[in-house]
Amino acid sequence: MTSSTGRGLLHLAAAVDQPTVFDAGSYVELVRLAERGVLDFVTLGDTFARPGPDALAVLSRVAPATRRIGLVPTVTTTHTEPFHVQAAVATLDWVSRGRAGWHLDVSTTEGEARLFGRRHAAPADSLWQEAGEVADVAARLWDSWEDGAEIRDVATGRFVDRDKLHHTDFEGTAFSVKGPSVVPRPPQGHPVRVVDATEGQARRTAARYADVALVRVGSPAQAAAVRTELRDAAAEFGRDPDALRILASLVVDLGGGEHAAEPGWGSSLFERRRELGGGGGGPRGTAQAPRYRGGPVDLADLIAVWHQAGAVDGFHLTPVEPRRDLERLVNGTVALLQHRGLFRTFYPGSTLREHLGLARPVNQYAVTGGTS
Repeated sequence: MTSSTGRGLLHLAAAVDQPTVFDAGSYVELVRLAERGVLDFVTLGDTFARPGPDALAVLSRVAPATRRIGLVPTVTTTHTEPFHVQAAVATLDWVSRGRAGWHLDVSTTEGEARLFGRRHAAPADSLWQEAGEVADVAARLWDSWEDGAEIRDVATGRFVDRDKLHHTDFEGTAFSVKGPSVVPRPPQGHPVRVVDATEGQARRTAARYADVALVRVGSPAQAAAVRTELRDAAAEFGRDPDALRILASLVVDLGGGEHAAEPGWGSSLFERRRELGGGGGGPRGTAQAPRYRGGPVDLADLIAVWHQAGAVDGFHLTPVEPRRDLERLVNGTVALLQHRGLFRTFYPGSTLREHLGLARPVNQYAVTGGTS
């Protein structure tokens, strides 16, 4: 488990985005490489704003070709049907044997809204509130099948125990769902929920519902402040703050090989000292996320310093060039962190929740005796 000081286990994840690539083999290769580095999970982005493969479908293809690494596609909660979304994510958890997560995102542009023709674009704050409702109803639908609801009794012809199926009867601001789900409760109970908590209402949604919050910040001081805010907000929502993992998002350009990080782009010894004192240095801000540019060794130093300072629980890294940078990340940065005893050398279990040190959620209906 991660301690309240933030100096618990280090967690690492990487993006495997290739927007113009439709060959499944390319994604399998990248995810296997990340798995060789014992990363907690990979993410695959998706959006209605540009052409590209469906992230959830791609990772469903990758699942049987991998064994341990977590698989986290971006799932847009705007314009989509929550019932279908939760069933698809639950299916990914089943086919991966408990390694699924989903990165919740919203769709804010009028162009994306026209693709569906159901409603106009809405403000981001209201869409993030809706995303929280989708996360809420998804959990209820996953719990609508108690563990052991499938009995498959051939002698009596009974497939399910109806006493262990429950209606959710959820009324949201933009949708309603009765349930139960059409997919039995996933292996993890609830697949891991990931939210980019950098801005606005998304941060409140993350504090209330996320298992993993991503933050785009440029220094340990900024990261520590956001981490404190998220943990405090989680406690206000009645959650255990220690059940929320907070990862810093960095774009990484490892094209410099073993050269030191460029000034202002990485974390040389001098810059690290300034960062810990709240000064300048560190990754350089970009429109996408703070960017590190340098070699694998200095990146390992940056990760170690931020984590040991208690600023974050880990990092989510987006390679500039997926194949080149992910290989250098695994063979260089991760290998060095492992050599220093800062990152694990094997997976602690078989599910994504186990990698992250998160407990399997108790079924809310089994506890409360909800209506069937």
